[in-house]
Amino acid sequence: MMKRILIFGASLMIALSGQPASGSERYAARPPVVVSPDLSAPWILQLGRKPGKLARRSQHFGVEVQPSGRRQPDAIRTAAIRAPAKRRMMPQIDPIYLPRQVAYDGGQKAGTIIIDTRDNFLYLVEKGGQARRYGVGTGKPGFEWAGTHRVSRKATWPDWRPPSQMIARERAKGRILPAYMPGGPENPMGARALYLGSTLYRIHGTNQPWTIGGAVSSGCIRMRNEDVVDLYERVPVGAKVVVM
Repeated sequence: MMKRILIFGASLMIALSGQPASGSERYAARPPVVVSPDLSAPWILQLGRKPGKLARRSQHFGVEVQPSGRRQPDAIRTAAIRAPAKRRMMPQIDPIYLPRQVAYDGGQKAGTIIIDTRDNFLYLVEKGGQARRYGVGTGKPGFEWAGTHRVSRKATWPDWRPPSQMIARERAKGRILPAYMPGGPENPMGARALYLGSTLYRIHGTNQPWTIGGAVSSGCIRMRNEDVVDLYERVPVGAKVVVM
């Protein structure tokens, strides 16, 4: 009899050990939250930062225009997206410098590029009283310039040959620049370049997108890679460029 009781007790313990854990035990450690790749894309993560003070708009450019023709305030309304800790610590671009449509009532023809170096915006004039606006990085103090040129050449993933003056200037600061760097993701020229006349200046991409919106270059007009690719597809060689 005692032997039967022991066998029954052992069988009962084995059966109970195979039962699922209680609700509280089962969910004590929650599964990790998986973020959709679409929500973790760099351009989405940039929207997590609240817009700063709105830059002064040029007198010929108005507020944002929706496809329906209705205008809305110049500030972007976005939902904050929580990113992994490492990504939250990366430098971010102010959302005011992300591309958008704005109203335009100036005298330049459609297809003209206008660069406002004071507010750090590039405008591509379009038909119907509109313009496409991008944020840019412009010349730092001492490297500002203004003038009118034509796009003389376009290049994809351009190489970089720093001018001798730049090499000497950076060497004096303790930074050694290469005489030549082939095109690629690490190249500071970025994904595309639009050359301005016969000058050394160009509109190009960057491998430092967080610098957009500042006076950071040696005179070139710097754009995010995705933005300069978009502009590159819209602008032909010969397009007029007004820098002011």
